[in-house]
Amino acid sequence: MTAVQHVTVLGTGVLGSQIAYQTAFSGLEVVAYDLDDAALAAAKQRFEKLAATYVEEGVAGAADGGAQAALARLSYSADLAEAVANADLVIEAVPESVDIKRATYEKLAAVAPERTIFATNSSTLLPSAIADATGRPDRFLALHFANRIWAHNTAEIMGTPATDPAVYRTVVEFAEAIGMVPIEIKKEQPGYVLNSLLVPFLSAAGQLLVDGVAEPEAIDATWRIGTGAPMGPFQIYDIVGLTTAYNISMMGGPKQQEFAALLKERYIDQGKLGVATGEGFYRYDA
Repeated sequence: MTAVQHVTVLGTGVLGSQIAYQTAFSGLEVVAYDLDDAALAAAKQRFEKLAATYVEEGVAGAADGGAQAALARLSYSADLAEAVANADLVIEAVPESVDIKRATYEKLAAVAPERTIFATNSSTLLPSAIADATGRPDRFLALHFANRIWAHNTAEIMGTPATDPAVYRTVVEFAEAIGMVPIEIKKEQPGYVLNSLLVPFLSAAGQLLVDGVAEPEAIDATWRIGTGAPMGPFQIYDIVGLTTAYNISMMGGPKQQEFAALLKERYIDQGKLGVATGEGFYRYDA
């Protein structure tokens, strides 16, 4: 049993929806928050697809009613104060922009109960860059999940010097309770462990494209054939989402920013955001 029983997830994109659904699947009550009813309607569709995926992929207990029971533990709100009124833990999964995250926490701090723990799912930003905006740096830390959370079940947990050790342990226990393998990170590191390995790999692929060395299909095929990996870097980009890739690349050096410009011009401005929209570097069936 975890001390955390009521969870609110801010942001219902690809990963936010996975975090919310996995938490509900594990028996906890979850509020999914997003900015408006249209976003929440899209989230409900994602949750229905996740329920079907859990059954199709044989997640333990899913086919015996667990997948549908998880849907019953999810509620929805576009009102921030309402969404967090009963939260033991708020997991923030809003866009990967320090300005957006800080603005979100400033609003959150004004309405959340004093006891509530805040956790950012940021994939690259240091929690110290956000902590003062939370109004409770002792009850704030980073909690990062990998995509396809039910299969790639790591939960990287990274505090700041201000994080209360008891809060850190509570989040470790929460991660275990929802079927994750907690990865306890000893000091702040941009990209944690997973993305400290993954981002340079993806950036190298982006540079090959920007420099005109090879097209995405050829780069992906080379990586798959040469290493036995199931996916190449541009397939991974499509899963992560090209908006996230753009935001991360914009914070990099000249080559990364050149790749960001390419993403915006050729893909994002055309509505091609990756798997979530049915097309990115590749096309996907509905």
